[in-house]
Amino acid sequence: MDVVWASRLQFAVAAFFHFLFVPLTLGLSLLTAIYETIYVKTGDEDYKRAAKFWGRLFLINFALGVVTGITLEFQFGTNWRYYSEYVGDIFGSLLAIEATLAFFLESTFIAVWAFGWNRLSPKVHCLAIWLTAIASNISALWILIANGWMQHPVGYVLRNGRAELKSFAEVVFNKFAWLEFLHTVPAAYILSGFFVLGVSAWHLRRGKEAVFFRKSFRVAAVWTLIFSLFVFVEGHLHGTEVAHTQPTKLAAMEALWETQSGAPWTLFAIPDPAGERNVVEIKIPKLLSLLAFHSPSAEVKGLKDFPPEERPPVSFTFWSFRIMVLLGIWFVLMSLWAFKNRERPEASPGLLRALVWTIPLPYIAIEAGWMVAEVGRQPWIVYGLMKTADAVSPISPAQVTVTLLAFVVFYTVLGVIDFWLLAHYARKGPEPASA
Repeated sequence: MDVVWASRLQFAVAAFFHFLFVPLTLGLSLLTAIYETIYVKTGDEDYKRAAKFWGRLFLINFALGVVTGITLEFQFGTNWRYYSEYVGDIFGSLLAIEATLAFFLESTFIAVWAFGWNRLSPKVHCLAIWLTAIASNISALWILIANGWMQHPVGYVLRNGRAELKSFAEVVFNKFAWLEFLHTVPAAYILSGFFVLGVSAWHLRRGKEAVFFRKSFRVAAVWTLIFSLFVFVEGHLHGTEVAHTQPTKLAAMEALWETQSGAPWTLFAIPDPAGERNVVEIKIPKLLSLLAFHSPSAEVKGLKDFPPEERPPVSFTFWSFRIMVLLGIWFVLMSLWAFKNRERPEASPGLLRALVWTIPLPYIAIEAGWMVAEVGRQPWIVYGLMKTADAVSPISPAQVTVTLLAFVVFYTVLGVIDFWLLAHYARKGPEPASA
């Protein structure tokens, strides 16, 4: 394994593990804020217990997620020296804002919220969780603006052998970045919604704290339906932007080899990259042109229009995209079912069983989507501007391999601890109601 592959694998492992924690943090912080707001407005003690119960799970997830995120930023210096030198003027400023604005705000008010029960007034305490949740999501915004710039670089000028910042406004209001944010963060909300629905369903099936979990279920059912539908629609808009800015990624997502007017959408295929063809394929005529360019006769570039060395891994991108889309359809159907039964979920035992089994699926969908975004961008680390092979530090493969193994072991331990703690406290249920 050469240093490029070892460094790519190390960053992928770190990002994969980090992204197991982040989505639940983003959504569960807001849901906790909603439960506490209902308590402040109505005085209903069940919602105060809900804020404490779901907030405890949020804190567990947040603490372990922070650890995995820190190492990602260090890797830009250790493994990606030439990338940092080439685009640090732009990329570094975005990460600096994320850390100094969002992360410190989040870290401050999460402590206020965690230790402020019975020390602050209900309204001030509720404000603390809202500021925590908003800061978490602002943090995601800056990270995704940085990633959006790597996907579609704007607002820069090539000078002195590097990309220098020309327009901060162009970077911040990059359309690609905002579409990515509006796709990724609501997807995290879906994950959090199904987490709450699944845990509530588990308790309701056993008749434990039925009133409490029915209330949690009702809020989460509305929340999950809204964002499942939103992501489904926004995903189409994001796809059209990819069609305009990253034609090689679109061609890989669809395993489209030949440039065609009126290009078909591939329902199923087994890509053969070596033979530059699909072994088996089922297609719907003209649908890809219609979806990507809103015209059934629009031309879509195929992979053969690009040099082989500038094509992303086709099979990986193709299947990751389909896993994400299929699960997205499943989430819409499940959230409609949950919404329909939100007042009496116990009346539908099949729904409760399905929701428990659905808990891990948004994790798979989100990781698959992230693979489409990152693997589909290859061989570019900054699309059309800098190749991944030119960005890596001059270090030995052995150095990277050793740290990669250490990361895998360390993150696996963290992951096991996180999911064990989440499962333990989720099964334990809320604190008993006051007499």
